[in-house]
Amino acid sequence: MSSNEKIPVAVLGATGSVGQKFIELLANHPWFQIEEVAASERSAGKLYKDAVNWILASPLPKDIAGLTVKECEPNLKSKIVFSGLDSSVAGPIEEAFAKKGYVVVSNSKNHRMDKDVPLLVPEINADHLELVKTQNYNGGCIVTNPNCSTIGMVLALKPLADKFGLEAVNVVTMQALSGAGYPGVSSLDIIDNVIPFISGEEPKLETEPLKILGKFAKDHIEDENFKVSAQCNRVAVVDGHTECVQVKLKKKASIEEIKEAWLNFSAEPQKYNLPTAPVHPIYYFEEDKYPQPRIHRNIDKGMAVSIGRLREDPIFDYKFVILSHNTNRGAAGGALLCAELMKAKGLL
Repeated sequence: MSSNEKIPVAVLGATGSVGQKFIELLANHPWFQIEEVAASERSAGKLYKDAVNWILASPLPKDIAGLTVKECEPNLKSKIVFSGLDSSVAGPIEEAFAKKGYVVVSNSKNHRMDKDVPLLVPEINADHLELVKTQNYNGGCIVTNPNCSTIGMVLALKPLADKFGLEAVNVVTMQALSGAGYPGVSSLDIIDNVIPFISGEEPKLETEPLKILGKFAKDHIEDENFKVSAQCNRVAVVDGHTECVQVKLKKKASIEEIKEAWLNFSAEPQKYNLPTAPVHPIYYFEEDKYPQPRIHRNIDKGMAVSIGRLREDPIFDYKFVILSHNTNRGAAGGALLCAELMKAKGLL
């Protein structure tokens, strides 16, 4: 596909931290071309370079810098929009776009648990995309990706659920600062400290996996019925969520069988060779001290999950540690992969 055949797209909430990540990942994308950026009223009318406080390590793409910021209203030329909007405003704006025939691929939480909206992790529940055909949006649709900490965990759980079944999951997270957006957590709060509370995070981690791993049933998802208990903490790491997970399985499994399930796991994004997809969704490390955010968060374009320390658990069956990049896999990259899967399936 040549550059002049690329699909034009827009980014909503383009000046925010997730919006910036969308722009970084879309800058040289083989399939999509950013034609429009939209943000709040106070940014609208300005050149993007004047409206944004660019916080990413990569330089602001020159062709995006000169775009004029538009308002988040459904009169954009691009019929595919990536939403990095804050949840305080995302719900009605995304619905307005969908009702006007736009395809909305959202990183915001507002529509994740709607009955007819796919909560999509492309390696796990590609069949849930069938839900968009039941949405009543005049040809438009909304597709969401999950919470950043949910995505890493469900990628590790999916091979276990398929082969052995899940009865119960306990998870304790150590979540990166970038997950709080910009300017995020005050330095006086987080330096020399751990904050054992992230607003709204634990309920998401306890409910979203049940929908993601659930079964598609014509016009809704039948949730899985295992229990999840979550405790979420903010720690002084810039990028990369670490999670300590315990699982109780329905069928007995050996350590080697579990590792084999992880290492052999591959799915539709790998089959289609989607541009943002990791070559291997899961990497397992035998070293006692791995995985670590600083070392492993960028593995395979920052789209893979790193797992280590698998061992027997005296209360559950097994426990292990996972690490995933919360803004690549867990936010903009995960949403971009959803759009790529939709294109591969002829839904764009």
